[in-house]
Amino acid sequence: MKKYSYVGISLVILVFGIWVVSEILSRNSEESLVYIEIDGERKKVPEFEFINQNRDTISSEDYLGKAYVVEFFFATCPTICPVMNENLLEVQDAFYGNMEFGIASITINPEQDTPEVLKDYAEELGVKHPHWNFLTGDKDEIYTLANQGFNIYAQEAENAEGGFEHSGFFALIDQEGYLRSRTDEAGNPIIFYQGSVPRDNNSGEGHETQQIDMLIEDIEILLK
Repeated sequence: MKKYSYVGISLVILVFGIWVVSEILSRNSEESLVYIEIDGERKKVPEFEFINQNRDTISSEDYLGKAYVVEFFFATCPTICPVMNENLLEVQDAFYGNMEFGIASITINPEQDTPEVLKDYAEELGVKHPHWNFLTGDKDEIYTLANQGFNIYAQEAENAEGGFEHSGFFALIDQEGYLRSRTDEAGNPIIFYQGSVPRDNNSGEGHETQQIDMLIEDIEILLK
């Protein structure tokens, strides 16, 4: 009887152990992405409404229910934008066919980047995902959204290459419209993902290390 009792106890312990490990892995997966908080409140993306490359009106509501990435760029950018959008092609390919994923590429040069210009740009780039929108609209609204809504720097600058200065960051937004990110080694949110470093660059230090693999992994978490 004791032999069977020990076997039974061992089986219970084994099953319990498997369950505990499963719960820990599940919680770690769920908790590996944090909400960005300002003054104790979760940061939600401000409402926006612009026109895309097909002259369709696209708003923040169109992205509800989707995990999506936001960038600010311009079509004639000679510096970081080509790298940023090559990286986003990699992200697109990772989630091609997944209708619960999207990208919003918002121009900071709306006077030149008309829907027709953006359509040509998207086609030349190789955009295939139906939820990758290249957006243009009112300049003041765009700059307010970038600098105050997302806290992603964008500014006209005559002395800068291409006439504009802007950050190369990508923002990750969850299905409810909240800004999300993973944490660094100190437990602080990284907030944004470095988009202006080529994905094949893994030899740099600090912000020069590519973060596209991180971004893809974190999108996968949101889509689970």
